[in-house]
Amino acid sequence: MNHGSHYVYILECNDGTYYTGYTTNVEKRLQAHASGLGAKYTRGRAPLEVVYEELFLSKGEALKAEYRIKQLSKAQKRALILKKGCFGKRV
Repeated sequence: MNHGSHYVYILECNDGTYYTGYTTNVEKRLQAHASGLGAKYTRGRAPLEVVYEELFLSKGEALKAEYRIKQLSKAQKRALILKKGCFGKRV
């Protein structure tokens, strides 16, 4: 059953690390991260840049993809970003 859009995204933090997350609204979630209301991991690591986002039709598919991406090494995440990246949203 489709209840809207579901996204998996990767943020690049100012220290060069990556944060992977799930949301239904990338812009709103990015603002939450930027204001310190997002994940604890991203606090103090701004500026943040969305370097990857992928749309899924179900929450289940998105959460499975998020899990798979979180299991990747940093080099594998970088390869995924270079292959399918989405650059330019920075806060």
